[in-house]
Amino acid sequence: MKVVLENLTKIFPSRDKKAGKEVVAVNNFNFEIPDGQLVGLLGPSGCGKSTTLYMISGLQKPTGGKIYFGDDDVTELSTENRGIGLVFQNYALYPHMTVQQNILFPLQNLKGKDKLSKQEMLDRALEAAKLVQIDELMDRKPSELSGGQQQRVAIARALVKMPRVLLLDEPLSNLDARLRLQTREEIRRIQKETGITTVFVTHDQEEAMSISDVIVVMKAGVVQQIGKPQEVYDDPKNLFVAKFLGTPPINVLEGKVAGGKVYIGDSAVMDVNGVEDQEVYIGIRPEGIEPNENGVFECKLNNVEVMGRDASVVSTHPSAISTVIRAIISSDIRVDTSKETVKYNIKPHKFFIFNKETEERVYFEVK
Repeated sequence: MKVVLENLTKIFPSRDKKAGKEVVAVNNFNFEIPDGQLVGLLGPSGCGKSTTLYMISGLQKPTGGKIYFGDDDVTELSTENRGIGLVFQNYALYPHMTVQQNILFPLQNLKGKDKLSKQEMLDRALEAAKLVQIDELMDRKPSELSGGQQQRVAIARALVKMPRVLLLDEPLSNLDARLRLQTREEIRRIQKETGITTVFVTHDQEEAMSISDVIVVMKAGVVQQIGKPQEVYDDPKNLFVAKFLGTPPINVLEGKVAGGKVYIGDSAVMDVNGVEDQEVYIGIRPEGIEPNENGVFECKLNNVEVMGRDASVVSTHPSAISTVIRAIISSDIRVDTSKETVKYNIKPHKFFIFNKETEERVYFEVK
């Protein structure tokens, strides 16, 4: 089931009716979610991603725009009639019910032609439980389950109705790091097996990039960039997207373009074609700089952190906006820590420049 968002807008009135301005939570969002794909809505707190999800679900009514499920306009349709499955951040399980009863609950409320027999409901509940691998826990109550198991119950409850669209609102934020990794892999497996169009809301860029077919990066209610995760990472449209994606984060410095060269401080670090002379921000991915004694970019060396397979060379530079300059290299590469400085070579495809006023990407050709 494809989902189409057409000029979707949500404006909340100010709490202070006299002095305050309206809050635009989502501003003119246009996007088509392809049938059977998992789309990650990604951005910092307050960017409008959960509001978008709740408008898709019908829990919040848009101020403007349309929502389509396939060819059906569902903008004014009630939540229960949209055919959605919704998983909340806090699971929202009924504490007095068993796992089986929690999963059965949506089926017991079906009416008319959709109403099922008791055996059909039990079969559906068991099938959903097997899908999320909790079929051996059907007689337990939520208080007897771990956080990860409770999350699986919530997912099974959303899936048992065989929804047209599955909506997940930061479903992993209450789990520890190891369980979060395991559960996100399970969500991806389940989504692939069922083929249900899924919208996954998160502020964790690593989560979004690891399981999404497409990510939507949002800021202050406005879509910044849409694309496949790796493509957005490799080709950010502006400084916000470049800074938001990546662990460790991108190195950001002040610089300038003059005479077809990019300068950091007094050092020319890159030859470029077709770029006007201007003040710029420079972004360099941590994997985009390599220590080299003849390198073009010199920094003050702080230390080298060895992390098993990789090592992180930590340095500083007067032009840096980010706290440190971090280079991720193979731990097999040796860096002379007795020296006060380290020189780097820069990989052109990991090097980005942005207009200092607009923070939009400035594209260039390497000479």
